[in-house]
Amino acid sequence: MTSPASGRPLRADALRNRAKVLAAAEEVFAVQGTSSSTEEVARKAGVGIGTVFRHFPTKESLLEAVLVALLERLAAEAAELRSSADPGAAFFGFFSRVVSQAATKQAITEALAEAGIDARETTGGAGSGLTAALGVLLERAQEAGEVRADVGPGEIMALLAGMSYAAARAGAREDLLRIAFDGLRSRPGPDRGAARG
Repeated sequence: MTSPASGRPLRADALRNRAKVLAAAEEVFAVQGTSSSTEEVARKAGVGIGTVFRHFPTKESLLEAVLVALLERLAAEAAELRSSADPGAAFFGFFSRVVSQAATKQAITEALAEAGIDARETTGGAGSGLTAALGVLLERAQEAGEVRADVGPGEIMALLAGMSYAAARAGAREDLLRIAFDGLRSRPGPDRGAARG
């Protein structure tokens, strides 16, 4: 990681401060909203405002970094779940985790849009990393017979976007997730169902 001002690699203490600022910003924006000041972020991180601006010259650059960090963390979590002994639980649990982060992600995306910044462009690599990791979880859950085979990554991302939007507006409701998950789960075909009866 390099300094935005000098282009030189950051020292270990500077990296620690940057991480503290990002963690504090994510918490402040999640709890108090994206209109919260960078001064509040500095207080939460236990650093001076100058430290915040050395790493993030504008509030928009801080918002972008928080969004990228969130997506990268989710992608890393999905990658860790690839070797789960229960692929169905891993897939559905991760889906729920992404939806639970929706309000923060949506608020940051909207704040960036108001500043004329396209969040998709800003998060390009991080967003595609998350999509790829989720695709692996989907494939493993399908191979295990936990998720219906006629659903692809595109449908999952669309459903995830819709559920995330609903969660950001109305709160993450368990009943909505249950309904979505019931539609995604594998079902025995009519022949197999009849043969059992």
